[in-house]
Amino acid sequence: MDQTTEDRDTARVRRSRLSPERERELYEAVVELLGEVGYDGLTMDAVAARTRSSKATLYRQWKGKPQLVVTALRHTKPVLLEGVDTGTLRGDLREIVRCTESSRERDAALMRGLAQAVHDNPDLHEALRELMIYPEIDALNVLLGRAVERGEIASDRPALNYVVHMVCGAFITRPLVEGKQPDQTYLLEYIDAVLLPALGAA
Repeated sequence: MDQTTEDRDTARVRRSRLSPERERELYEAVVELLGEVGYDGLTMDAVAARTRSSKATLYRQWKGKPQLVVTALRHTKPVLLEGVDTGTLRGDLREIVRCTESSRERDAALMRGLAQAVHDNPDLHEALRELMIYPEIDALNVLLGRAVERGEIASDRPALNYVVHMVCGAFITRPLVEGKQPDQTYLLEYIDAVLLPALGAA
């Protein structure tokens, strides 16, 4: 077992000491604080006060603020890809859009708030990659792999290497270009007009 795997296993054991209800309550409080004061304004003291926890307990369960914040985001946002399997790539992508409709605006606001903080806090950037970005990429690759196995996409299609970039582009460029948020109608049209043609899917 490598050191990274051992560290993750140790973290899971530590977090398991909290009841699921208590863990959910703590994560929700962290996300609320993040929305109120932003990442830079959020402190472990504030989290401890909001959640009626000791700061020592928070540091014992998580290494620090970056890990706590990202873990809270991971546990309070919908899991975009896990369990999605409609039988077609188009159906899977549309189901993901449908499932995230209720929290998309909140999640987009939180991520915009973290964008600047990521540049100033390398530890936060690394935590985001490890706890949120990489797991989502892994799940997306499973979804795309199923599409390849079904014959919907050629395994050597160049665009397979850029699906994550295209998905991120859907969320980033519309506010910049049009001054609008990527709502459900826009995202469904983006799937049909950009993602599926690029992948050569039927």
